[in-house]
Amino acid sequence: MPTAETRPAKPTAVGDVQPDAPVALRVRGVTKRYGGVAVVDDVDLALRAGSVHALLGENGAGKSTLIKILSGVVQADAGTVERHGRPVRIASPRDAVHHGIATLHQELSIVPGLSVAENIFLGKPLPRRAGTVRFRELDRRARALLETLGQDLDVGADAARLSPVGMTMTAIARALSSEAEVVVLDEPTAALTDAETRQLFGVVERLTAQGVAVLYVSHRLDEVFAVADEHTVLRNGRKVAEGPISGTSAEAVIAAMVGRSLDALFPPAPTGVDPSVAPALELRGVGGRRTHGVDLVVRPGEVVGLAGLAGSGRSEIVRIVAGAQRAREGSMALRGAPYRPRSVGAAQRAGVGFVPQERRTDGLVPDSIEHNVNLTTLGRYAMGGVLTSRRRSRAHASAAADRIGVRRRDIGQDVLTLSGGNQQKVVLAKALAREPSLLLLDEPTRGVDVGTKSEIYHLVRDRVAQGAAAIVVSSELPELLGLCDRILVMHEGRPAGWFDAAAATEHDLLLACYGRSA
Repeated sequence: MPTAETRPAKPTAVGDVQPDAPVALRVRGVTKRYGGVAVVDDVDLALRAGSVHALLGENGAGKSTLIKILSGVVQADAGTVERHGRPVRIASPRDAVHHGIATLHQELSIVPGLSVAENIFLGKPLPRRAGTVRFRELDRRARALLETLGQDLDVGADAARLSPVGMTMTAIARALSSEAEVVVLDEPTAALTDAETRQLFGVVERLTAQGVAVLYVSHRLDEVFAVADEHTVLRNGRKVAEGPISGTSAEAVIAAMVGRSLDALFPPAPTGVDPSVAPALELRGVGGRRTHGVDLVVRPGEVVGLAGLAGSGRSEIVRIVAGAQRAREGSMALRGAPYRPRSVGAAQRAGVGFVPQERRTDGLVPDSIEHNVNLTTLGRYAMGGVLTSRRRSRAHASAAADRIGVRRRDIGQDVLTLSGGNQQKVVLAKALAREPSLLLLDEPTRGVDVGTKSEIYHLVRDRVAQGAAAIVVSSELPELLGLCDRILVMHEGRPAGWFDAAAATEHDLLLACYGRSA
């Protein structure tokens, strides 16, 4: 997450969009209902050529549905979308492209096995001669598009081997290949480092300089205030605030998003943990594929944070403890007993709850909310793989979802139809279902709104107050400083230093992340 020192400054004054700039795309009175519930309710929105418009709101506020309407994935029940003042019909993604709208979803549609050039021109007519694709010409066109973005990628390389920012740039180049006038960026920096985020902002500047209108969706408010000109806030499907970004503040945006002032983002930490209390978890010289010589002790009632750059080994530590990966060296003890889990299931049975970094691929199954919440407790409701008490199963899942605040239509709703924040809550509810003595959370608030973040922080602290211990991996240094008691920084697979969260600063942690001392 960009800090005050690293955050890229907007090249022109924030909020300098000209009110008379032509409107590239306008939304009037758009409404979408599911089961009688309006998830987008009478929303107006104007995207001006050459400007960045931030779309803000909590998970479930209607942002994703509005994006799907603009990209042709779903159709509105009422309202119109206008391009250059004329109503257009967007009945499919192909229609959206035809009308100059390109959407980069959070999960980028990069096709593995195809080159960067082939991904850029995916679905477009390819240059041919005598029926044969002219790959040299295809590569030339791809390089020309990337040059307009200030990028120098190997256009012949397999796109699946690119870094996250390389994939993002490939997707943006694809949008330009369609001569897009409107580019929708949905959580574009979720998997990017600070340096990659600055690189993306430079590309956004180039897009707007070419007259492209950018709709920017992000939960990271520091980014929004760095890159956006205007903003719209949705709450419960309705527009509740809008205007130049220079005319508001982060506090005002948060209040509009959640409908109240969020005075305490983080719950108060306890006065301290008794060092004489037996550890909940103890690692001695633990290592894996990337990590070596990790010593770590976490006690009941304590939250320990793990910081570090991408690839530093921070996530490997929690995966080893969670049973998702084998340790190659060292020893572990759980509540004083030797511990070496052979699987995630074995770790769960030992009292370890795990929230993985990739919720959609590692934390959820494509099934109902009920079945996902109850995955770790199936033995209570099933025998031989057959559900024996549907009533108890539904009651337990409903109670768990209510405790953690999962917004849903029904407990039988497909979990993948929920917003990202509510999916994350389901993963957390599943991890908490067995009342674990040790809770492992890898990027627990990635892609969730500020209100949901606060709820997750309070849930973690509540569990720890009941005698559990927690380890939190996060790329957001303010999150670690606000939530944790102590923080271990990893650098190139090895511990780089311990910090007292109450006394440390972001600057201290950043220096350690880069292998430098204060």
